[in-house]
Amino acid sequence: MKLYGRTILLILSLLSVSPIRAGIVRVADNGLVVRSVDCSDGQLHSASYRLAGCEDGFTEETSREFSFLADGKLYSGDSRWKEIEVSTDSCTVISLTSEDGRLKVELIYTSYPDIPLVRKEIRITNAGSDDVRIEGVNVEDLELTLDCTHSQIYRSYGRFQALGPYRGDWDDPLVVVHHARNQRGLAIGNETIGILKRTSVFEDGRSLMAGTTMPDQDYPFRRWLVPGQSWTSAPVFTAPYEGRDYQRVVSTTVQDYIRKYMGVRVEQIAHKPLFVYNSWVPFYRDINETLLFELADAAAQCGIEEFIIDDGWQNGSGSSTAGNSGEVKMDWEIDTEKFPNGLKPIFDHIKNLGMKPGIWLSVGRLDRNSETVQNHPEWTVRDASGRITDLHTGSGGNVTACMGTEWCDYIKDIILHNVKAYGIQYVKLDLAIVTSAYVYDSDHTGCYATDHKYHRDHEESYDVIYEKCMKMFDDLHEEAPDLFIDCTFETAGKLQLMDYGIAKHAEGNWLANVEEESPAGALRVRELGWVRSPALPATSLVIGNLRLDQHLHLLAYKSLTGTLPIMLGDPRKLSREERAEFRAWSSWVKGLEKRHGIMSFRQDLPGFGMPRVGGWDGFCRINTETRSGGLVGVFREGAVETTRVVTVRDLDPKARYSVKQGSDGREIARMTGSELAKKGFSVTLEEEFSGELFEIDRL
Repeated sequence: MKLYGRTILLILSLLSVSPIRAGIVRVADNGLVVRSVDCSDGQLHSASYRLAGCEDGFTEETSREFSFLADGKLYSGDSRWKEIEVSTDSCTVISLTSEDGRLKVELIYTSYPDIPLVRKEIRITNAGSDDVRIEGVNVEDLELTLDCTHSQIYRSYGRFQALGPYRGDWDDPLVVVHHARNQRGLAIGNETIGILKRTSVFEDGRSLMAGTTMPDQDYPFRRWLVPGQSWTSAPVFTAPYEGRDYQRVVSTTVQDYIRKYMGVRVEQIAHKPLFVYNSWVPFYRDINETLLFELADAAAQCGIEEFIIDDGWQNGSGSSTAGNSGEVKMDWEIDTEKFPNGLKPIFDHIKNLGMKPGIWLSVGRLDRNSETVQNHPEWTVRDASGRITDLHTGSGGNVTACMGTEWCDYIKDIILHNVKAYGIQYVKLDLAIVTSAYVYDSDHTGCYATDHKYHRDHEESYDVIYEKCMKMFDDLHEEAPDLFIDCTFETAGKLQLMDYGIAKHAEGNWLANVEEESPAGALRVRELGWVRSPALPATSLVIGNLRLDQHLHLLAYKSLTGTLPIMLGDPRKLSREERAEFRAWSSWVKGLEKRHGIMSFRQDLPGFGMPRVGGWDGFCRINTETRSGGLVGVFREGAVETTRVVTVRDLDPKARYSVKQGSDGREIARMTGSELAKKGFSVTLEEEFSGELFEIDRL
């Protein structure tokens, strides 16, 4: 059985372990965190959840641990279970059989040797003879000892404060509950994908629930199970902590889990992108063979490593003008007027210049007059009236294909053809598949078809469409292991949406289209990076559309080094000196990655908050495993003061480090790790809107 393409083998590995009768079960104890569950009297409740060595727990003993609806009936730890068994191997599995015999439920708890965190999944099997409808799954359903009155909730990637009852949405892959009076709290990570995630805190003044959306929400989760069929949830992780600084649990425990154990794709590739060019702005669809040859030459001189051809190389299939001619078109046919020799000569030229080639495709949008729609209308998304529809804009020129049909195999083959024919190493897969980032009608979402192969109804289509898309990404990686998949926020379904569910299957996410010229554009990039990291892998955040050829382009580049450096624009407009300057900076960042592995890390710069006009901001990319050092970025955004003291944490306190300024490598300080954390070094920026990058290097 696969969940979004990741094989679940946990239960199979436990078959050789003799189950025991349950009482108080310790489901996690790694010397850092201890969690126990009471399985007595045919029910299941929390017993204890605490940090090792601490008496005070984080959950009440009355917590029911989990809950879900099956055909509208509530099942939870409070229900009566006729059989409760426990198996232990690499994880702990508590198996429950319902009194009515219809369901088998398995709670899967995993802890890790070096972090105070518990990961939990729920697996539901239809053990009866009739189909079962599963909805409203809470993988974690707990009563907290952290009272609502004295707690602060940090929502939206753990960044923004909320008070009182809070129901989260798709922007809440991570929520932190911080008890200000007792200086302790709990980080909650929800790995459910896209618009289906739901994390709520204190809705009744005491509870924490994390899992899927409810039937009464705009995008309700549903899965139908036939007899014998199982479904496994996305994991939810919880990380208890002590201390005043709630962000430390994010930059330490959460980051360590994401990097080492979650299985995010960007950590599975040998060479992370360090400088990418994309052709979209300012050319949009007005590209041709001659232009791309010239752009490639100029980009290579700037030190670009990956060159992506965006929309405009093809006839139809996602074109904003598709469908107007009334002609039947082949899907993903090269526009031979623009490219009379095809794309191969261009891609060969890109590779000969030492760059990796990439291409844009729409993963789910079709020309209404295309051959595919004519031959396979059953592959298209249907609206509530049964009509073929376009989820992306709602206009009539295009249609959306449904991933809950054989379309998912068809588009996978098209992508693979391009990858293998041209040696593509980067694919940008775009446009809406389940809901639009630009249409605000919740009824104009998902697929209402009742005869599609993989989903039974509208509600189930949400989860199935995501699942099939992520499975397609995994299949692509099996065929092309080094392929970088950029799943855009438009495909994810909401403005600037990125989460763990996507990060486990796609290396990157085109997060936004920033059109403002710097310094405003550079500020927006740093804002987006700050909000979403370190809760998400920083290098998975692909933020367009800052241009190489505009004012303050080096400020734009420096701002992008906090995420994934990608730039657009017309590099032909740069002077020879400007191209050389870009090349020097990109070579310097490449050296940092080689020496320190900076692209796997990102931390907040102590004492610097969210980037904003009138202030200073910054970020660190320090390797917390080797503690060899890394990158520090510091920015003045119109602040009155011209000098700030910068401190850096997470280094070896006793080791000595050199602080070097920018690509010229000029040493400005030598300090121990302890001195860098406590005293720091001074940075002076005379320009009102400016920034500087530094290397911290262990001597």
